[in-house]
Amino acid sequence: MNVLLAGGSGRVGTFITPYLRRHHALRVLDLRPPRHEGIAYVEGSVTDPEALRRALDGVDAFIWLVMRHGQGGSVTAQDLPTIVDNYEVNTKGLHLLLYIAQELGVKRGVYTSSMSVHYRKREWYPAEELVPLDSPSVYGLTKGFGELICQYFARWFDMNLIALRITGPRERQAWLEERRSRPDRRYPDGTPEGSKIYVTDEEDLATAYLRALDAVQVGHGRFDAVFIAGDEHEETHNLSKARRLLGWEPRAQRLLE
Repeated sequence: MNVLLAGGSGRVGTFITPYLRRHHALRVLDLRPPRHEGIAYVEGSVTDPEALRRALDGVDAFIWLVMRHGQGGSVTAQDLPTIVDNYEVNTKGLHLLLYIAQELGVKRGVYTSSMSVHYRKREWYPAEELVPLDSPSVYGLTKGFGELICQYFARWFDMNLIALRITGPRERQAWLEERRSRPDRRYPDGTPEGSKIYVTDEEDLATAYLRALDAVQVGHGRFDAVFIAGDEHEETHNLSKARRLLGWEPRAQRLLE
């Protein structure tokens, strides 16, 4: 397929690109060019309708990877730039992309959500539909709004969309180092005690996107949110929906053996 990576020059887009390009022809929409050679590039912002039209023209599906001012799901601190940037891209930009995409007949896509849509002090996340979107951070709040926007377009514009609630995306070497050096998985997040973060390896994450792209090809008018975490023992996240819907589970732990 021809796949647009909106925000594909960012950190996550950069480290999943080598895996995605083995299966699909990629195009990136971003304010800066992609780091990998041979990737089609459209310069522009997701808040610019004309840039979105150029980027979406002729593609079969899209992946939303745009992010600014990420925050953990337990953070209450915010400032004006964080508020403005998060609403600008996580709600306005996403709404524009989805509207223009369906207008051009591009009705299948993957939305990069975050486990930060949830308050992160829970010990157990039982199911995607059972855990409320209750993050105190403006980032998590607006990413949750983004999921609601996706639901709206699935319902009223017959789009097929999957939201991946990712956590701790890491390049391979960083993933290996962190898994070996932080057995308690606890990271500073702006609160005194920090939060447990189940970091996710680059290849596992890329596989989740590939499986989600396949999944949205089936049916119509559907939206699903899925936990994606490097929690192979499911100590905190119930990953049964990822296995059932996407045939996905983390596998990078084999590299630690």
